[in-house]
Amino acid sequence: MEMKKVITGAAALSGLVALGQTANADEIIVKAGDTVSELALKYNTTIDAIQQANKLQDVNLIFVGQRLEFGSNVLAASQAAQQPAQAAPQAQTQVQEAQPAQQQTQQVQTTAPQTPSSDAEASAKAWIANVESGGSYTAQNGRYYGKYQLTNSYLGGDYSPENQERVADNYVANRYGSWQAAKSFWLANGWY
Repeated sequence: MEMKKVITGAAALSGLVALGQTANADEIIVKAGDTVSELALKYNTTIDAIQQANKLQDVNLIFVGQRLEFGSNVLAASQAAQQPAQAAPQAQTQVQEAQPAQQQTQQVQTTAPQTPSSDAEASAKAWIANVESGGSYTAQNGRYYGKYQLTNSYLGGDYSPENQERVADNYVANRYGSWQAAKSFWLANGWY
């Protein structure tokens, strides 16, 4: 009789644990550097679907610690797609780390540069340049250089204004999605 209670209790507990995991699988907690576009790619959904599910007014403005709702079918599909490739990411990371910084910079530079498409974007870009360097292409602060205070690994040794603009646009587009989102992040964290 006592053994039956233990087995029944263990079964009930494992059921509760399974329910807890299922309930949490429908939401993501935003981490530093996350963007809605990256999350959409990662979880095989669209930016619009995330925006609608979470009633986001601006998809370029999410915050660290914010909980974003995702449908369980979206997460299940994403997790299933990632399962077979779990052994590959480690090898891929080692290969990427072995590449010289200049090659990594060249890969970033091949991405089509994103130019500010509106007055608000241009204003946010100018604001960041002003707080980072006073708008100077030759400003230096330790390992950071230029108008947008980027590291040499990003600039690849080319400190020309054209390269600084191109690399800064690519960096912001890939990390934040927009200059406005980068400015919001800077205001919240003191850096971008």
